[in-house]
Amino acid sequence: MSAQEIAFVTGAAQGIGLATARRLAQDGFRVVAMDRSAEVLGAAVAALRCEGLDVVAAVVDVCDRASVVAALATEARVDVMVCAAGIYNDAKFLDLDEDAFRRMLDVNVIGTFIPAQEAARRMVAGGRIVTISSRGALGGTRFAHYVASKAAVIGLTRAMAMELRPARIAVNSVAPGFTDTPMTRSAPPEMFAAWEAIEPAGKAADPAEIAHAIAFFAAPGTRFITGQTLFVDGGKSLGGLGI
Repeated sequence: MSAQEIAFVTGAAQGIGLATARRLAQDGFRVVAMDRSAEVLGAAVAALRCEGLDVVAAVVDVCDRASVVAALATEARVDVMVCAAGIYNDAKFLDLDEDAFRRMLDVNVIGTFIPAQEAARRMVAGGRIVTISSRGALGGTRFAHYVASKAAVIGLTRAMAMELRPARIAVNSVAPGFTDTPMTRSAPPEMFAAWEAIEPAGKAADPAEIAHAIAFFAAPGTRFITGQTLFVDGGKSLGGLGI
């Protein structure tokens, strides 16, 4: 980059968001790491700064527009917005209630929409927005509300890309497969092991592998790519019997 660009990353206190903040800072961005957990975020950013990386913290609730706006106002411009904040919980379809479903949609969809919209309002031509969907958008059991939310993120990404195309703002999505994060580690150990066993690689992805794909879409040289969803899942979304 000829001049240092500024990237904002939501959900940056841990997991994929933290790995992305690290990777973008390593790539030369000034990174504003955003998360609602002040204590966890503070510790994560302190560690990144000890690595010599240009990262600052902003405590933000992605569902609260005012807090998102306040965070964006701390920098002179927005070149990249990565919407990595999200939640997951396990529930059978017949056991789900409206509150659990709405909470999933609030964080995963509204919590993507607000930061993306506010970032786009501040971007000039060449801006990049990266959303985080999931291989789960293709379907699955015991998390219908999560599937619905991540499928919505893919649709939202395409719609944003179409509307922002005249402004030359690129919008793309990364859809991770099963990844080793605090969120997936919250499952019972036997469930985590069962999930790993059915991965093509026999293990969960490292968050840094997902961050690598996010960094691709965040790079200035990818401005001509927009409206795409990249599955980063070791090939599991290909399906087939593998024989």
